[in-house]
Amino acid sequence: MNLTRLKGPGLFAAVAVLALVVAPLVLEPFRLGLLAKYLCFAIIALGIGLAWGQGGMLVLGQGVFFGLGGYAMGMHLKLVDAQGDLPDFMIWSGVEQLPALWKPFANPVFALAMVVLGPMLIATVLGLLVFRQRVRGAYFAILTQALAAAFVILLVGRQGLTGGTNGLTNFFDLFGQDLAADSTQRGLYFVVAVVTGLLYLGARQLVGSRFGRLLVAIRDGEDRVRFLGYDPARVKTVVFAISAGMAGLAGALFVPVVGIISPALLGVVPSLELVVAVAVGGRFALAGAVLGAVVMGYAKTSFSEQFADGWLYLQGALFILVMTLAPKGILGLAASARDALARRSKRPTTPESPPTDDAPGRRVMEEVG
Repeated sequence: MNLTRLKGPGLFAAVAVLALVVAPLVLEPFRLGLLAKYLCFAIIALGIGLAWGQGGMLVLGQGVFFGLGGYAMGMHLKLVDAQGDLPDFMIWSGVEQLPALWKPFANPVFALAMVVLGPMLIATVLGLLVFRQRVRGAYFAILTQALAAAFVILLVGRQGLTGGTNGLTNFFDLFGQDLAADSTQRGLYFVVAVVTGLLYLGARQLVGSRFGRLLVAIRDGEDRVRFLGYDPARVKTVVFAISAGMAGLAGALFVPVVGIISPALLGVVPSLELVVAVAVGGRFALAGAVLGAVVMGYAKTSFSEQFADGWLYLQGALFILVMTLAPKGILGLAASARDALARRSKRPTTPESPPTDDAPGRRVMEEVG
C-alpha cells in the first residue's frame, strides 16, 4: 500500500486499516500496549495541534489536564479494587477514613464525566481570566508551565490523598474485566485507536469550519480580528478547553493501558516533550501532531533502551534541528519534497501546505469577516 499517493479520506482509511487490522495481527501484546500508549500521547498532541498549531497558543502545561483525567480514572479503579475498604496506599499512609473528595468517584458515570468535564472547566476558567487580559505568546506559555509545576508539587505533597510521588497504581479490574488479561489489553487498544481516529476527524471538521478559519485568523493577526468585531478571548478559551478535554480523555485511557498515573508523568518535562513531538511532526497540520507523538514515543522507547543516559540530549538535538532546518516538521518536509518532485517532472500539484509566517491570514480574515 503506497501511502504517499493517498490523500484525505483515502489516507485516513489506509491508516485506519493499519491501526485496526494490521497492527493487532503482527504485534505481540506488549508491543501493542506500547502502541496504545503512543496513541494516548497522540490524543494530547492533537489538542496541542489545535491550540498551538491552529490557534497560536503555546501550551506547555498539558500535563495538568492529562493528570486530572488520569487521576479521575485512577481514583475510580482504586475504589473498585478496594471493594468498600480504603485504597492500599491510604492504609500505608495511616488514613483511617475515605476522604470526601474520593467518595463521588466510586460512581463510574461521575468518574467518566469528570475525566473530560473537570479539565475543560478548569481550562475555561483559566482561559477567561488570562485571555481577557490579553496574555499571549511567551507569557501564556510560561503561565501554563508554572501551572504544571505547581500541580506536581500539590500531588507530591498530599501523600494520603494522591499517593504522593508513587501516584496511583496496582489496578486489577476495569468495568468487570481483568486488566492483566491479554484480551482486555487488546480491547483497550481498539478503544484507544478508535477514540484517536474519531477525535482526529472531529478536530479536522472543526478546523475546516468557519470557526476554524476564525481561529487561524486570530493566530496570524489577533488585533486585526478584534478590530473586525470578534472576541478572540472567547474563541481561544473554547479551543483551550477542547484541548484540555482531549488531554483529560487521554489520561483516562492511559491509566488502564499502562497501569499507573504519577506526578512524574505530568510535570514540566513531559509537557515539553509533547510540544516537541508536535513540532517534529508538524504543528500546522493535525496529522503532523498525531504522527509526531507516535514517532517520538517509538523513538523514546527504542533509543532510551540503547542510550539510557543520552536520550534527552538526542531529543533536544532533534528539536533544535527540526525547528532550525524544518520548522514545519515532518509533514512540511514531505510537502516540500513533493513540490520539488512535481517541479522536476513539470507536473502541477496542489499540496495542502501549512501557512507560512509571511502570510498573516489575510484571506482567512476576509472569509470570516
